[in-house]
Amino acid sequence: MRLDKYLKVSRLIKRRTVANEACDAGKISVNDKIARASYDVKVGDVIEITLGARSVKVRVTEVKEVVRKEDASAMYEPV
Repeated sequence: MRLDKYLKVSRLIKRRTVANEACDAGKISVNDKIARASYDVKVGDVIEITLGARSVKVRVTEVKEVVRKEDASAMYEPV
């Protein structure tokens, strides 16, 4: 699954366009490398999101195309 779509489906970022813009601006890194929106997310990847002064670092635990809002947080774990 594409990185921008994963960020939206997992509810780490609310909208896919915002996720895409954050990737283009270099604010998203996967496994300590700046990642593009087209990066293919795999289980075990460590994603770091830096927006403003906030930084969030999570490890991907599962990748699903469709997930309910209540189950979205099960797609990742904090690092």
